[in-house]
Formats: sequence, structure tokens, C-alpha cells
Amino acid sequence: MRKISLILLLIASVPVWASGGGELEHSGVNVTDIASLQRGAATFRDYCFGCHSANYVRYQRLADDLKLGEDYVKQYFMRGTTKIGDTMSIAMDPADAEVWFGKTPPDLSLAARSRSTDWLFAYMRSFYRDQNGEWNNSIFPDVSMPNVFWREQGILEPVYESAGGHGGNAGSHIARLEMVEAGTMEPEAFDAKIRDLVAFLEYMGEPAKLKRKAVGWKVILFLALFAFLAYLLKAEYWRDVH
Repeated sequence: MRKISLILLLIASVPVWASGGGELEHSGVNVTDIASLQRGAATFRDYCFGCHSANYVRYQRLADDLKLGEDYVKQYFMRGTTKIGDTMSIAMDPADAEVWFGKTPPDLSLAARSRSTDWLFAYMRSFYRDQNGEWNNSIFPDVSMPNVFWREQGILEPVYESAGGHGGNAGSHIARLEMVEAGTMEPEAFDAKIRDLVAFLEYMGEPAKLKRKAVGWKVILFLALFAFLAYLLKAEYWRDVH
């Protein structure tokens, strides 16, 4: 039993090691906030949907779950001959994408489930310009994705720290990212924008979560009431038993 517990503990620790270790800032997303999901859907459409598909989500779910309505989804999300019951696929050819970007941009339907919302929140805000003037990311080094939010966020550059804690160079550890050119949005507003996007990514990973959370408290209330009635029934049956 002790060996099994140790194995389970090691398995549970794998995601932490895989993400590079250390604690990530809590994303603070609220998947039940419909307004946040609507804003996140718009951000996904404007910044992500050109390259990243969401092949496990149907347009109809956006219209219903996010209370956008079919007409709105048809006008602002769907393209060409796409039907409301189709999944959110993109027209980009995977072979062309690999030539342009070095690899095919991944489908984002399950991004929040595979990475966690905290990781995505940190990743989206951790792009920086390296010494070669190219985009890199302190959470996901050498990622091929460019910083699509640089105009809003501004341009960050790394401040390095050597192992001894003193100033270092590009071969040292990145201590923090420093703003060298302000963006069009204040940092708090930009964080809110990314938080809405991450909330939408969490929703896409499990669209049924909205309904599940909505009925969850009703189920708990029913079970509590049923348990109370069962207790009264038991007390009635056993009242005359000595």
C-alpha cells in the first residue's frame, strides 16, 4: 500500500515537472462569467483563429452557451459556406503552416486541459524580445509562436541573473521581464484581456462545464434534502424499537 501511494504521488507530480517547476500565478478565470467568455471568444477570433483551429467545438455551442445567438455567430465567427453545426476549423493548409511557422499551429480545443489555465495565463504574458530582436517566451523557451499581443502589451526584454545572484548575460537565468516599450493597454487591462481569453480556452476544453456547474448546487441541495428526509424516516421506523 505504501508503494502504491508513492507511485501515485510521483504520477501526480509529473505535470509540475513538465511545466518547468515553480509556482505559477493564479489565473483567476471564471468560466461561469458569460460576459468574460464572450470577450474571450472575440479575442480568440481576432488573434488566434487565423492559425489555430478548435475542431472539438461547434459554432452552435458558442451561440447557445455564450448567449451570442446564431445570427451573431454567423456574422462574426463563421466564414464562407460554414454551417452553424460545423466545428471551428480553419482553412489554412497544415503543410503551408509548417513551411511558414516551422510547425503546424496546434488545435486549441483542449489547450486548457492539457496545460492548465494558470500555465496559459503565464505563457500569454511572458513573451519577450531577445538579443537577436526575435520573439521568445520565458515559460516556453524557443516556441515558434510569435507574440501576437505585442502592440497591446508592449515590448518586454529579459533581465538576466547568474547562478550566484548577480547580473548575468544571455546564458544566465531570466530573473524577470522588463517593459522597454509601453503598449496600447495598461498592464491591468491587458491582464484582464488575457484572463478572458484563457477563460474561453477553459470553456472550449469542456463546454458542458457551464451546465454542470449551473445544476451542481441544485443536485447538492436535493441530496441534502433527501438525506434529511431519509433520517426522519429512519427515526420514525426506529422510534418504538428498544
